[in-house]
Amino acid sequence: QLQLVESGGAMVQPGGSLRLSCVASGSGLDYYVIGWFRQAPGKDREAVSFISESGDRRDYADAVMGRFTISRDNAKNTVYLEMNSLRPEDTAIYYCAAAIVFRTGWTEESEYLYWGQGTQVTVSS
Repeated sequence: QLQLVESGGAMVQPGGSLRLSCVASGSGLDYYVIGWFRQAPGKDREAVSFISESGDRRDYADAVMGRFTISRDNAKNTVYLEMNSLRPEDTAIYYCAAAIVFRTGWTEESEYLYWGQGTQVTVSS
């Protein structure tokens, strides 16, 4: 069974940057598509980005397009989310999740089999 652990969350000022990591254990990460989701206080969890098994396909939510970059290093069993130009509305708990195949689309939570515990990102002055 795949286990996922996120790290890298912190408090930063608006305009700052962070890099989140999602480290997998228990199985090879290269079998899985990986998505990043986030949940802000009082809001539903929303999809942020995804990356295919080999890294050749990626997509982003409109809210983060051009500011966030997803990447992966399968040799290190790690997926990254580079976040730049952070805004207060990016404040949330960020989760990574693993899927094998999409039936409907990468933004659907039900597509993902395994989830990490989350890492807190706070953007505030």
